[in-house]
Amino acid sequence: MADPTESVTITDNRTGESVEVPLVDGGVDAKAWAKLMPGVWFTDPGFSVTASTTSAITDLDGANGILRYRGYPIEQLAESSTFLEVCYLLLFGELPDQQQMDAWVHDITYHTFIHENMRKRFMEGFHYDAHPMGMLMSAIAALSTFYPEAKDIFDPDNRYKQINRLISKGPTLAAMAYRASLGMPFVYPDNELNYSENFLSMMWRVAEPQFKPDPVLAKALDVLLILHADHEQNCSTTTMRVVGSSHADPYSAAAAATGALYGPRHGGANEAVIHMLEDIGSYDNIEPFVESVKAGESRLMGFGHRVYKAYDPRARIVKEQADKVFEVTGKSPLLDMALKLEEIALNDDYFKSRNLYPNVDFYTGLIYQSMGFPLDMFTVLFTIGRMPGWLAHWQELLEQEQRIARPRQLYTGVGERAYTPIADR
Repeated sequence: MADPTESVTITDNRTGESVEVPLVDGGVDAKAWAKLMPGVWFTDPGFSVTASTTSAITDLDGANGILRYRGYPIEQLAESSTFLEVCYLLLFGELPDQQQMDAWVHDITYHTFIHENMRKRFMEGFHYDAHPMGMLMSAIAALSTFYPEAKDIFDPDNRYKQINRLISKGPTLAAMAYRASLGMPFVYPDNELNYSENFLSMMWRVAEPQFKPDPVLAKALDVLLILHADHEQNCSTTTMRVVGSSHADPYSAAAAATGALYGPRHGGANEAVIHMLEDIGSYDNIEPFVESVKAGESRLMGFGHRVYKAYDPRARIVKEQADKVFEVTGKSPLLDMALKLEEIALNDDYFKSRNLYPNVDFYTGLIYQSMGFPLDMFTVLFTIGRMPGWLAHWQELLEQEQRIARPRQLYTGVGERAYTPIADR
């Protein structure tokens, strides 16, 4: 028998009728409310208090600063795992044994190449100054035309192959987009390198017989990809699920999710941090800038989060990686300003009372910039990291047999009116 204390009761004051709605997994079933009030919709712009689905992938407790993938704390995964192992975990629910891991890495490694027509005809069609993110989004969508069998989304073996292709080819397409924007020749994947090393090779290799990235930088990139791999129902993940609910192929859904990430309010946060620090200009301008933030004249980028009301657990991990990266690349000229801003925010009641703690984006931009990535590649890197999370949610919604997304609206326009011929208007 259900616990009556684990429920809420709602009464329609117009009729006096009531309904008891049980609390399940911290939520209430909207259908029960609809039985009492048919035709009355809940308005929640931005879905800030609406759960659009159930999911077993990522556990995010923003109040306490907790992030877990399939139950594993993000801190443990960042320290001990690899990005490809985390991909497997997100997609299949468990950490792989050695045999499963070897097969998974092999499949990813040997699907990194792309069709030559994609390189020669498709990528060369972009304007010379096209944004790498726009090129990547278009290229992901174009993959659906190269693999028409991807539309058979209910064949598990076929679905696995498409998931594999999206994770393996993402870095190849990303590096290609970057080099095309510079007029540099395409670098083919090197299957002797691991996932992150291979991406850095395709980005930076010039004339070397083999490019061997610094292991510290390759490890840092791998950790950052892990931290971005999933984050519950954010804008792009929700886009992936909404488009996926129409039973679109995964390339089309992933392209749509990439478009959501392309928006500066979602994927552009770490780039905004760099712009903020550059606008501040010098260490001596930190205090006046903070005062301008308090006065509402400036915005503090990289602090606070839509979900976290405590310190973002990913931010601590990123800061540790930043220290290691700067030992190799040299300290970023913006680092001292960043450290001072963090110190002020963590000790000032104005920021603490507003839960404005550093988030994952505060230091990632500094790391990427120190590694040589231009600002317009930041969201591209985010896309590579987030791809397994998108695909895990896409696969989960198919297994849930989720209905096509179709939210309702509250109409606020004019009432019925008669059409007037144009000559009489």
